[in-house]
Amino acid sequence: MIVGTVKEIKDHEFRVGLTPAGCHVLTKAGHKVLVERGAGLGSGFTDEEYVVAGAMLLEKKQVFDQADMIVKVKEPLSSEYEMFHEGQILFTYLHLAPEAELTKALLKHKVVGIAFETVRDNKGGLPLLSPMSRVAGRMSVQIGAQYLEKQYGGKGMVLGGVSGVAPGQVVIIGGGTVGLNAARMAVGLGAKVAVLDMNPERLAYVDDIFGGTVETIVSNSYVTAEWVKKADLLISCVLIPGAVAPKVVSETMVKTMKPGSVIVDVAIDQGGGVETIDHVTTHTDPIYIKYGVIHYAVANIPGAVPMTSTQALANSTLPYAVNIANKGWKQALRDDKGLAEGLNTVLGKVTFKAVAEAQKLEFTPVAEFLK
Repeated sequence: MIVGTVKEIKDHEFRVGLTPAGCHVLTKAGHKVLVERGAGLGSGFTDEEYVVAGAMLLEKKQVFDQADMIVKVKEPLSSEYEMFHEGQILFTYLHLAPEAELTKALLKHKVVGIAFETVRDNKGGLPLLSPMSRVAGRMSVQIGAQYLEKQYGGKGMVLGGVSGVAPGQVVIIGGGTVGLNAARMAVGLGAKVAVLDMNPERLAYVDDIFGGTVETIVSNSYVTAEWVKKADLLISCVLIPGAVAPKVVSETMVKTMKPGSVIVDVAIDQGGGVETIDHVTTHTDPIYIKYGVIHYAVANIPGAVPMTSTQALANSTLPYAVNIANKGWKQALRDDKGLAEGLNTVLGKVTFKAVAEAQKLEFTPVAEFLK
């Protein structure tokens, strides 16, 4: 198979889909690897390293034109849509539920869209989402602590406090991978930390992990409203894989927060969980202030730390990419039911139910294409 990777063009996105090590593995398996010139520079990989690993350097359109499978990190942007060709495999984060135009382009060009974020492992986990969830969770606290500084319009507080001065209150909505890693960072900084989740068993796990140093609260709209009011830093990370994120923090709740408080919505790439976040922000222009509260809604948080993120992501995605290249997408999906859950579009059809429901499109089960 001809496998390609291209330079990411999302604002301040420096990750890359394939590392030189990944190229080496693919070429050793008998595949041809095409890399856009300069694709890995933001992650610390030179063109020469890719050449030594066996890859061929080309321009972006040449990679798209020739590759049977494109391995990316983030969803393609509009300038890339017309580069797709029928039957091409696109293996990347897609987050299609809130992205009607991208979905339309994938269907038009009959792209085989396999989304990192909906692939499952044999335990029902999300193995290709987890690495970036860990990074985003840890960074959410780092980012929130920064924007609490007065120069950004924040309260002017040190999140962990100092001797004789109380620490700040971090409220994390969602006790999944993002929430767990956010809590780890916030505890490390010395903040007061509360984790809200609807699942008592998950909260019991969080409590065990942190030895009772984190408050765990079973959430509902009333309880959430009470804790949002207390938050100096609010981190929203509720996710339904492949679907539009539920709005768990209402505009009314945000209005009760103290001026200079900070909201970081890690679920913004799936539409976000905070009602007052009405648009995605970028690393270039990351925040806006509404009702006196700083809102941070960057959809590619891990892109700011590409040296860590690229390697963490590639460690998880490469085995799947090699499997698809070795067997072809149909056989790879037949052999791995969890990978089959990653299939979002194929031959002009939507094969992930939550995407079809979000965009009111016809849904076709994956099994129809694996006969």
